[in-house]
Amino acid sequence: MEQHPNSLLDYSEEMIKKLWSKSYNTEGKPDWSHIFPYYHEDIVFQDSIQKIEGIEEFKEMCKRLTKRSKELKMHIPSILKKDKIIFMEWEMTMMFKKYPSSTIYGSTRLLLGDDGRIINQRDYYDLWGDIFDNIPRFCKPYRRFMRKKFG
Repeated sequence: MEQHPNSLLDYSEEMIKKLWSKSYNTEGKPDWSHIFPYYHEDIVFQDSIQKIEGIEEFKEMCKRLTKRSKELKMHIPSILKKDKIIFMEWEMTMMFKKYPSSTIYGSTRLLLGDDGRIINQRDYYDLWGDIFDNIPRFCKPYRRFMRKKFG
């Protein structure tokens, strides 16, 4: 298969880090519009809260996160790339309108398709969510809360 014009296959780790870092300014809402072209239309995104399929659903999820946050900052201390896998460590600080700011520490695994665009993204964070899923009568309210506030 031919590489897409927005392929990440030939991007260095530093170039990818710069591209993602542009999404988060020092004050205000994030803007992901410049990285959407690097995603395949059949992207599958999954994190501790949800599984999203398709670029339009992915864009909607990003809009919800932007809407819920007064301000959102991201720091990427490290990034690794090998063949079609990109792995980045991040620290996301979310400032809310009515709640104190929160920093979430996590990582993301990006899988590139044959054309070099992101076909799969898995974000890892919220260890407690995995524990709470196994407590009867607690897991469903916890997931509703997480989706409402962060999803």
